[in-house]
Amino acid sequence: MKKSVQAQRTATSLYAEVTDRIVVELEAGRLPWVQPWGDTGADVGMPCNAGTGRRYSGVNVLMLWVAAMERGWSSQRWLTYRQAQALGGNVRKREVGTTVCYADRFTPKDQDDSEGYGEEARQVAFLKRFTVFNVDQCEGLGADLVAMPAPLAEDQIVPVADDLIAASGVDFRIGGLRAFYVPAEDLVVVPPRRAYFDEINAYRTWLHELVHATGHASRLGRDLTNPFGSEGYAREELIAEMGSAFLCASLGIVPTVRHADYIGSWLEVLREDSRAIFRAASAASKAADWLLERHASACREFAQEEAA
Repeated sequence: MKKSVQAQRTATSLYAEVTDRIVVELEAGRLPWVQPWGDTGADVGMPCNAGTGRRYSGVNVLMLWVAAMERGWSSQRWLTYRQAQALGGNVRKREVGTTVCYADRFTPKDQDDSEGYGEEARQVAFLKRFTVFNVDQCEGLGADLVAMPAPLAEDQIVPVADDLIAASGVDFRIGGLRAFYVPAEDLVVVPPRRAYFDEINAYRTWLHELVHATGHASRLGRDLTNPFGSEGYAREELIAEMGSAFLCASLGIVPTVRHADYIGSWLEVLREDSRAIFRAASAASKAADWLLERHASACREFAQEEAA
């Protein structure tokens, strides 16, 4: 029981700590899913573990982007202290790490025997924190660990983004003057590329609407029925904003915010619920991953057809 209570207290503290950090950024007019590429010269991309290559997800993406922005680091690659040593390098003295968290569940000891009585064991959710360091804080690492993959050129991004949209299977129509998603019809409508000052800006908007479409009942099943101005509407907009940023980063597009006027409603949601940013970031990661996986699958099928 003590372990259960302690785990809940630790999780509550970490939820509040992360949420407070994001709130500070929003109050200052900075969006953690946009700002890292403003003037820092950081690589455009999703943060990943330099040792395993695994991408971070959910709220960890925001926390690592915020840290990179504040410290002016150029890389999106990270390592734990022990990983840096295992890879032949080390973290420089007096460097301060960045907290990331891992969510899991455990069954309290007093619940272990419940299954023997035909009852379902009660599980307790917990967050475990880890400390990671940007490779810019390390020395002695191999060049292959420090270097980020070269980003796609703009003329390469366009066909890849078009292919990702096509692979989604969403009814995606280009035309008109407004960008929106209609849940009842499962339909995305967006202005043509020529309506934007820069062609690449179209994709920042298009991907935002595509993330909304992942919430359809036939896909990830989010609640898309909330009316404009409601708390639920603000939550979904937050998911779409972050999901679009995650997709942009994955494709090498510098993310920008579409709805800066929603900052006030986002702040209201986060102040009332310390877990809201965790849920929204998790949903955004799932949406981006769903779209990226569909695109990867389509690419594999095309390659197999070409090889046949």
